[in-house]
Amino acid sequence: MSKFNPSDNPADPFKKALAEATRVMADDPDLAVTFSVDPPGLTGDSVRLPQISRRMTREEVLLARGTADALALRHKFHDLGTASRYAPQGAMARDLMEAMEGARCEAMGARNMPGTAGNIDAKIGHDARRKGYGDIREASDAPLPTAAGYLIRHLATGRDLPPEARNVMELWRGYIEDRCDGTLEGLQDVLSNQTAFAKFARQLIDDLGYGDQLGDDPDDMDDDAEDDAGEDSEDDTPDSTGEDGSDEEAEASPERSQEEEQDASQAQVDMDDGGDMEESEDQELPDGEAPLEPPPPSPHSDADPDYAVFSTENDEEISAEDLAEPQELERLRSYLDQQLDPLKGAVSRLANKLQRRLQAQQNRSWEFDREEGILDAGRLARVVANPTTPLSFKVEHDTEFRDTVVTLLLDNSGSMRGRPISIAAICADVLARTLERCGVKVEILGFTTKAWKGGRAREEWLGQGRPQQPGRLNDLRHIVYKSADSPWRRVRDNLGLMMKEGLLKENIDGEALEWAHRRMVNRPEARKILMVISDGAPVDDSTLSVNPANYLEKHLRDVIAMVEKRRAVELLAIGIGHDVTRYYERAVTITDAEQLAGAITEQLASLFETDPRKRARGMGMKRAG
Repeated sequence: MSKFNPSDNPADPFKKALAEATRVMADDPDLAVTFSVDPPGLTGDSVRLPQISRRMTREEVLLARGTADALALRHKFHDLGTASRYAPQGAMARDLMEAMEGARCEAMGARNMPGTAGNIDAKIGHDARRKGYGDIREASDAPLPTAAGYLIRHLATGRDLPPEARNVMELWRGYIEDRCDGTLEGLQDVLSNQTAFAKFARQLIDDLGYGDQLGDDPDDMDDDAEDDAGEDSEDDTPDSTGEDGSDEEAEASPERSQEEEQDASQAQVDMDDGGDMEESEDQELPDGEAPLEPPPPSPHSDADPDYAVFSTENDEEISAEDLAEPQELERLRSYLDQQLDPLKGAVSRLANKLQRRLQAQQNRSWEFDREEGILDAGRLARVVANPTTPLSFKVEHDTEFRDTVVTLLLDNSGSMRGRPISIAAICADVLARTLERCGVKVEILGFTTKAWKGGRAREEWLGQGRPQQPGRLNDLRHIVYKSADSPWRRVRDNLGLMMKEGLLKENIDGEALEWAHRRMVNRPEARKILMVISDGAPVDDSTLSVNPANYLEKHLRDVIAMVEKRRAVELLAIGIGHDVTRYYERAVTITDAEQLAGAITEQLASLFETDPRKRARGMGMKRAG
């Protein structure tokens, strides 16, 4: 009889069984299967699944099974070489290809192993609820690649999607079927062949209007290579006389050679005349004066002079009050409060905890041997020993961090929709109220774009004939929710704007960070702290489709390096479900948006810590939870 070990995790047998089932489904007995709080994923011969707690809730089990099945099927049916060969160049086209290929692998599993379909449905439903897909009402607010993937899966399997996912699919379904009707008819014929499906997906992407992001057709490139090889072999074959054909042509056309020599001589004469004209023009200028030259345009970025922007005419820096009427802001704020009503107790505790920590650190030092203040009990022994000794008093000495401003820079991109943006908004609320009580000024900023797919900047670019390497190709929208000098009570409703449908679009982090930094360096406070809250790397499909793939990411890194080098502002970041430690030196990553409040509290408290060792420990934290 085995002895009960209280340390045994009741979830371990389930994890072991699920890992074995994953290897069998992936047809790879050597596949490494791990369970982690990090986002699930497939890397080479390793699968990372969601962590399962000791409670083994039904939702945890279903999510783990669905994720395991999806990743195992991907490992089995997806070939990296084929995917790389047919991968598009543009960001939107790549996302469409990736979503449709994932749907193909899952549909193959549903065809061969019907039991996987229900598990994957649970995973899709969980992800769609987490991203707030059920609340979307306009197609422009729903991600097209996700909708295309959902539609491919639905058509391939005939299964209904979970309600939230079906909502996104239906918003785009009419548009996709209208433009791709003829192509979609061949779906069933190509599911089992990745190469054929990749060609099918590229045709769909072209039908949807993103053909300019596909790049060269790899099959046409192979044909061209064979033709070039054939032409080279023909050119290398000597003629019947055994002499080079070019010499024969030169000998046969002496008049042509003579004409070319005359043209070259005339061109040289023209250049000489032009030079003399330039010299004469220079001689006509008055003594001591030089020809006026327009000054070079100032660079768009202090961090990278080579960072280009196609047009700034439609960019805007706008107050939250100007994006909605007061009545709408009040309604949106009420909606936000309702969303977070269950967290009221936790929010109050968080605010009180942060305030106690900051106020405790404000009053950590004392001045002793003062003539008035609080009686110093530690020195009463001297009075007892010598009654003529005067009483000693002490006075609390405030640590100098009242002269401080904190800026919260919030990612307002579409991927933050739903629970993440709600949590970010309430944390900004808590921090603003709490820090204001402690005498610390707070500024709350947000960043997104005015439109999907480039807006007016892209329209102008298309109208000018699509010049190469245009740089950033979308219209920025930088939002001021609360300026540092505005009392919180007057701008409280502004945070409700984040709940507004259609506000959250693309994210161009580098320019937003540079904008927030410029605002801060002009502030009079002695200490400046900038906290970035984001859920991913910078993404703008319009820009990335016509520039190098790392264009926005490189600029973000350059801006971070500039901010950290100048040291005028203390910079830290919190990533939601995304590891931002690869960008920011001082950062924390969380895998659940609900951990955001605690993460911000710990990071801010550590910033105000006066003990260097404690401060280093706090800022050294890389992952919460």
